[in-house]
Amino acid sequence: MVFVLASFTLLSCHSHYRSTAYSYVKPKQLSDGLPVDAMYNNGMDTGKIVALTKLILADKYPNIHSMLILRHGKLIYENYFAGEDEIVGKGHAGYVDHTIDDLHDCRSVSKSFTSACIGIAIKQGFIKSIDEPIFSYFKEYAKYFDAAKRKITIRHLLTMTSGLKWDENTSYLDPKNSEIQMDRSDDPVQFILSCKLTSVPGTTWNYSGASATLLGEILRKATGERLDQFATKYLFAPLGIKKYTWEPMLKDKDMTAAAWGLRLRSRDLAKFGLLYMNDGKWGHTQVLDTNWVKQSLSAQVFRPSESPKIARGYGFQFWTDPFTLSGYKTDLPFAMGRGGQLIIFWRSMDIVLVFTSGNYNQNNTGSDIYTAFAHYIVPSVKEMQPYLK
Repeated sequence: MVFVLASFTLLSCHSHYRSTAYSYVKPKQLSDGLPVDAMYNNGMDTGKIVALTKLILADKYPNIHSMLILRHGKLIYENYFAGEDEIVGKGHAGYVDHTIDDLHDCRSVSKSFTSACIGIAIKQGFIKSIDEPIFSYFKEYAKYFDAAKRKITIRHLLTMTSGLKWDENTSYLDPKNSEIQMDRSDDPVQFILSCKLTSVPGTTWNYSGASATLLGEILRKATGERLDQFATKYLFAPLGIKKYTWEPMLKDKDMTAAAWGLRLRSRDLAKFGLLYMNDGKWGHTQVLDTNWVKQSLSAQVFRPSESPKIARGYGFQFWTDPFTLSGYKTDLPFAMGRGGQLIIFWRSMDIVLVFTSGNYNQNNTGSDIYTAFAHYIVPSVKEMQPYLK
């Protein structure tokens, strides 16, 4: 079995007792536009998911705050779990009893929403092409653009291949981390564009919050609206997303934190997942072009891998990893945020998974969400039974 999502060390950081008693209940049908159904009507074994739920309640998979499963366009499992939490930019929030209507940090899942807004801006004609050089949007910073930097395009930002020197491998608790330096800068755009070019644009993948930050500012320059304002009108409104916050940068309060600032309900993360699963269509509205969705969720570039046999890719601010089991092979795209925020697209089985968690600032040495997926969610799907023997 090969599947490299994210590695999170999920450590229990509280001593609160909660009952592990649980029986499956079909999700509530609300007036939020998200259809619901029962798991057993959609080819899934409730027993496996009940067992996983009890393990989460027992902290065997600690500090998961929500888990949602959607299949065939319907929400078929939904649960929320109490746990230690933080609010981005505001610090520790204590032990929170998470509920269906609570906002949760998306962290870097925000990048995927920023990408969606770029796709919409292209569809609406605000941006001509992702192959436009970014210099045309940042001419006031011309002194930072030499001939090589002028070759950086919007596509390179979407795929994190700008070539700009950037270090997010250093701990986010360390002020040497490039994103922390960007966030604390009086002028984040200037900080980014003043970085040296260490590789030819388009040739080397390097994880960079700078990419989404510049995308957000390109969108503002192209449309005249801040990223959060544009998202409200063109993305959230069509999906019926009414409750959210999108935090500004730490110092420039008029600049949306495109890389990390979004807070949403888990159900609205699920809607975003369904939008992509449905090729950009929500109801009767084509919010995103089908081809944009296809490119976003497909490997446009490949990320460094410890094993040459594992083709780990990156789309337009989405990750892609292979999943194999016996003779079964598929590609699993996902949106990911630090601390265990995930939207996973299991397209061959028409399944969307949503996880929120509170495991921020922990070393990437565990893989509990992957283990939960591989050992409980995969076996719950009846079509997978032949591959499990």
